[in-house]
Amino acid sequence: MKRSVSILLATMVGSYWSWAALPIVTVPEFQPFAAQVRRVLDALEVAGSTLSPSQRAALDAAIGEKDAGLAATRIQAVLDTRCLFGVNINPEMRVKVAMGEARPEITEGGWKTFLVKVHNESGTTAELRATSPQAERLHNLRADKVLDRWLGLEMYQGQPLKKELGGLPLEYRLIQIYSRDSGHREAKISFNVGQGTQDLGFRSEADVLFVSAPARVVRLKILDEDGKPCMAALKVTDSQGHVFPAPAKRLAPDFFFHPQVYRADGETLRLPEGTYTVEFRRGPESHREIRSLPVGNSGAEWKFQVKRWIDPSKMGWWSGDHHIHAAGCAHYEKPTEGVHADDMMRHVLGEDLKVGCNLTWGPCFDYQKQFFTGKDDKVSILPYLLHYDVEVSGFGSHESGHLCLLRLREQMYPGGTSKHHWPKLGLNTLRWAKAQGGLVGPAHSGWGLEIDSTKLPNFDLPKFNGIGANEYIVDVTHDVPGPDGTLVPAVDFISTVDTPYPWELNIWYQTLNAGFRTRASGETDFPCIYAERVGLGRSYVKLDGAIDYLAWCEGIRAGRNYVSDGNSHLLDFRVEDVEMGKYGSELILKGKKRVQARAKVAARLDETPEFNIKQRPFTAHPYWHLERSRIDGTRNVEVELIENGFPVASKTIRADGAMQDVVFDHEVTRSSWLAIRILPSSHTNPIFVVVDGKPIRASRRSLNWCLEAVEKCWQNKERFMKGEEHAQAVAAYDHARRVYRQRLAECDVD
Repeated sequence: MKRSVSILLATMVGSYWSWAALPIVTVPEFQPFAAQVRRVLDALEVAGSTLSPSQRAALDAAIGEKDAGLAATRIQAVLDTRCLFGVNINPEMRVKVAMGEARPEITEGGWKTFLVKVHNESGTTAELRATSPQAERLHNLRADKVLDRWLGLEMYQGQPLKKELGGLPLEYRLIQIYSRDSGHREAKISFNVGQGTQDLGFRSEADVLFVSAPARVVRLKILDEDGKPCMAALKVTDSQGHVFPAPAKRLAPDFFFHPQVYRADGETLRLPEGTYTVEFRRGPESHREIRSLPVGNSGAEWKFQVKRWIDPSKMGWWSGDHHIHAAGCAHYEKPTEGVHADDMMRHVLGEDLKVGCNLTWGPCFDYQKQFFTGKDDKVSILPYLLHYDVEVSGFGSHESGHLCLLRLREQMYPGGTSKHHWPKLGLNTLRWAKAQGGLVGPAHSGWGLEIDSTKLPNFDLPKFNGIGANEYIVDVTHDVPGPDGTLVPAVDFISTVDTPYPWELNIWYQTLNAGFRTRASGETDFPCIYAERVGLGRSYVKLDGAIDYLAWCEGIRAGRNYVSDGNSHLLDFRVEDVEMGKYGSELILKGKKRVQARAKVAARLDETPEFNIKQRPFTAHPYWHLERSRIDGTRNVEVELIENGFPVASKTIRADGAMQDVVFDHEVTRSSWLAIRILPSSHTNPIFVVVDGKPIRASRRSLNWCLEAVEKCWQNKERFMKGEEHAQAVAAYDHARRVYRQRLAECDVD
């Protein structure tokens, strides 16, 4: 009976609505039209309404056509099939609308994206607006019980599109339509580019009879590997590649910039009848599962269980992302000015990230600062912790380089209640944070340190003109008072994994070679540098007891952690009997000696290579990914032993997820630091080998690089220092020069 009704409904709509081919528009200049088409494709991707593979192949072939006129015609032939409307703006700025080829089929409780073909004879750059008396504002849709207010209608204006038309003779725009109800619903939809632009005779409006497919309840059974209920990520797409729920119109805790949603055991989805491709995963330590699952007229129950290829926490290694945000960048800004802790916690749980450091920063600071307590947030569920701290970004020493301030007891620099009074000199902020026992380091270290080469170490001098580890080159030379007045290093760690690896690792290697002992920590800067998910950059910290935020931070300070994209792991690194992160990570030798360095190593690549990642330049996302480490034609990766920044030994392992013991024998002839890496996927912290009591001074070349870097940084940062802080900055930079010169005099290795 239900099927008969559906057929009858489709027949009714077919007789009511006349689907017609829209006129082909002449495109005088192909290049700007093709560029606009590419932006439309990106916008469709964001909106979760991608072209089908056959459509995309046809479009790629059309864009590659040498004959510009034929190319434009073929592009229109592809995109017009997705157009619900054709809009003509005549030279007098009068707007009229025609019906397009796309069928007006939508979904109850969901948004669907269509294209609008705009023939802009006037060349206007005004905003194209769509209105309907059946439409209602988004926040009223669920509560509105008025029969005629069933429709949600919005022109998509997000990135990479602009709100205004581009002035081209032809361009495509996105229109998004929401249905509160199921069944057939009629709406009057009109278009304009400002008051008085509607065409006479009601030709700027169209009466549309929509078919709204009913949504069904899908009950979810989601279990962890041990059979306990858990949260996980689900990416749901139909046969046309449409993502459900429609991303562009999601509300927190579902994020509109994600294809996936996070659901816990016992929760539900609402989907129309049909068959869906469902991708299921719980973070990088689990296998990705892809299944085809049906939804019938009575709904469905979908069951999933996490399958892990590794669980470092069972070996005492606890994952964390020290740099995520609940506001700014891709996040919602209004009406809540970001999202709340329970929204972020859902994402931390769904990615199996044990520690999420939620850093309040410039955007929405005055709203988000209310969530700081100096303790784990109440939404934390052991062993999963969410903890609010601060990133100095968008205020204070922003221009000197952003700073991650963790383990704070107080979040507000003395002298004010907001973000406007903080010091410009980063060292002053670090002094304040270290005095209260904070764990501190530069954020997204590579920005401002761009170099063309992937060689490490690299002795080209960056510009030091960004917001990464720029002033770090000065701060690392300073000791400042800790909570008890004892002098401690002003910088504890350098952030890695969320910027191109040669840029962030190079300055770290150079300062290690100068004898400093800064550690590395992994971050994502979600949802700014990476919006895909939290925990794309991680620190795995070894703890002897139960997980605890203060202890986890202490593990980073001590260097008892490795950094990773989660696809490879370097556990239990030690040199001789010295374990990384214990007793200062220091091995003392009398004279040169052949030492044994070892670690337990695991990595997992799919058997089929992801060429789209492998072939990207190192400056393109994702900056760290195990796929970049794949030895061509194999499932193997190389594990390297690093001495003073240079590989001195390597072993090839199969990246099938199996844990393997990797052992290196290497002769250490002078004081040096050693580490293990799979580049660019994971990296241990150093173990410092002290030979005959001499400090590590790896090379004069590194120390000269550091000296030149101080000068370059001063050239770019001095202009930001004003008044008393200018004099303080002069003293801080002079101190750095003296320290590097002294260490240069102590170095006898070129």
